[in-house]
Amino acid sequence: MDEQGQTLTEHFEELRRRLIISVVAWVIGFGVCYNYAEQLFKLIAEPVRQALPKDSTLVFIHATEPFFTYLKVAAVAGLVVALPVMLWQMWRFIAPALYPGEKRLAIPFVFFSCLCFATGTYFGFTYVFPMIFTFLINYGIGHGEVQAMLSMGGYLSMSTRLLLAFGLVFELPIIIFFLARLGLVDYKWLAAHRRYAFLLAFVVGAVLTPPDIFSQISIALPFILLYEVGVWVARFFGKKRPEVPDPE
Repeated sequence: MDEQGQTLTEHFEELRRRLIISVVAWVIGFGVCYNYAEQLFKLIAEPVRQALPKDSTLVFIHATEPFFTYLKVAAVAGLVVALPVMLWQMWRFIAPALYPGEKRLAIPFVFFSCLCFATGTYFGFTYVFPMIFTFLINYGIGHGEVQAMLSMGGYLSMSTRLLLAFGLVFELPIIIFFLARLGLVDYKWLAAHRRYAFLLAFVVGAVLTPPDIFSQISIALPFILLYEVGVWVARFFGKKRPEVPDPE
């Protein structure tokens, strides 16, 4: 086998090894979190419990719904627990293609990526969830003679999607930082394309949230603010491009 073929094979083997380690970390996290799945679901469901009318509670409409709901809770929680390991494996895979100075960013990359994701989920869960579910439930029971009977599986699917959306949106400064460090973008380019980023913010909000304007804005506004933060990050930490002298 020629050298190029060996190199390609080695890359695939390295990718396979990193994926296996990540999956094993997820499985271990799942096993640990499954023992606390009921308590975790109770914590996750607290915002909607507060928004439901008095004497109302979550229900299940299929016999297997509680079992699979707790499985999903453990899977998502296990993914969060394994996230640092997964990010580290991703970094180890791409590190050989980086310069020595860029490789020193490994620990900051993992730390700040986890911090931004955790901040996003905390922001969404603590400040946005109560407003979203209070608005949606009050709107529903205020139009017609209907009662709020939310299923635990439906709530988990919606809340998980929202939490992941907030976590990913808060990763935007980290993504911009590394794109700028690699010289793929700079603050001038980001500033010049600001209006497209604002449009993208509302598209992302529409795709990742329920079809109500309040939920979409709750994603779009942080996206816009964090994009502006990313512009300043690119300005101070981006790769400096050599200035081209003006021809005389």
